Amino acid sequence: MTERVSFRTMTDPLPHPLSLDSQLCFSLYGASIAMNRVYKPMLDRLGITYPQYLVLHALWEEDGRTIGVLAERLSLESSTITPLVKRLEAAGFVTRARNPGDERHVHVRLTQRGEDLRAESVCLAEAVFARTGMSYADVQSLTEKVQRLRQALVDDDGRDQAA
Repeated sequence: MTERVSFRTMTDPLPHPLSLDSQLCFSLYGASIAMNRVYKPMLDRLGITYPQYLVLHALWEEDGRTIGVLAERLSLESSTITPLVKRLEAAGFVTRARNPGDERHVHVRLTQRGEDLRAESVCLAEAVFARTGMSYADVQSLTEKVQRLRQALVDDDGRDQAA
């Protein structure tokens, strides 16, 4: 378990008042919006949205995941994943099937069309990487830092602290 830093234990005081541009949350928010704007035209050509792309990506990692496991992997609620999966099913990218042993669990599997989309989407990461203007090492380092930040903001049981 990693040690958490609280406002009371920080050694470097924060400048007051914090300007909007010095707020970490604002920088992450702006980067997220910019990233979605880069992805949108490419995903439009594939006929999917960014959240649908994330669901497909999670299935490309491991096909046959349940709605609950997908929700956990993507840090979303099951009630958010279900309509995404229904739209992907209507578009022919996935199928849904209840677990015969436990009807509460719905497994999601890629169709051939969903598998084929994986090959078509490989260029997305390359295109986004090219847009960053950063080296591969810098992108990897930034990704690791953002993942550490997210982990620091999540409770020990894996849930967001605000939830």
